[in-house]
Amino acid sequence: MKKTRLRIGATGAAVLLALPLAACGDDGGSGSGKGGDSTRTLTVFAAASLTKTFEEMEKEFEDAHAGVDVKLSFGGSSDLVAQIAEGAEADVFASADTANMDKLVTGELAAGDPSEFATNTLTIVVPPGNPAGITSLADLTGTDVNLVLCQPEVPCGSASLKVAETAGLTLAPVSEEQSVTDVLAKVESGEADAGLVYVTDVTAAGDRVEGVAFPEAADVVNRYPIVAVEGSAEAGLAQEWIDLVLGDGQAILHEAGFGAPAA
Repeated sequence: MKKTRLRIGATGAAVLLALPLAACGDDGGSGSGKGGDSTRTLTVFAAASLTKTFEEMEKEFEDAHAGVDVKLSFGGSSDLVAQIAEGAEADVFASADTANMDKLVTGELAAGDPSEFATNTLTIVVPPGNPAGITSLADLTGTDVNLVLCQPEVPCGSASLKVAETAGLTLAPVSEEQSVTDVLAKVESGEADAGLVYVTDVTAAGDRVEGVAFPEAADVVNRYPIVAVEGSAEAGLAQEWIDLVLGDGQAILHEAGFGAPAA
């Protein structure tokens, strides 16, 4: 949210001093920031694969909530859970898998039951022109292929290992990254011949990369849950953000390539 710096000259200062002192004690009732100068902050921790969609929702949410600043923090779901467990201030957590959400729940850091809001599947990502000629999941096992994956504890890394195991393949990446956006960045820059990311990441990247679909991806579907964080000072706003994600935000997620929540 843009902040406006106000410059007050000598005349303006005199006018301000002349205002009734009673006005200084008016806190606007609820402190919501509507009709006043106070700003409330809603901090949302979300999986890196949600970057584009949540940024779009951020604009809608702030437009509908005067005086509210949504602070988005993206990263690997495992890293985000660890940060919350270590005391990082967060009001909402959206994970790219149920395993990391379970960590939040078992650590008694979730305020209520998580709600599933989207699904996602993997695809192979390659640089424009696909110089290594990757056409299948099996091609990623070639010794001359510089493959990058997410770390095993990160949802996209866990999904990559599961899909390879299901297909009876062994993947040997040259590096393992902390988030799906890091994998995407290495392929975009040409540092890697291929990587495994979500379908939505390739869609969001546009012509900076190409996607190679493979049938085995259907065997491993990532389910995305969301929940308010226990002890949030903005529990009401947190629930309103969740309501947006579960409601009008579904159209944004669908357009980005996310699947509907599993039945």
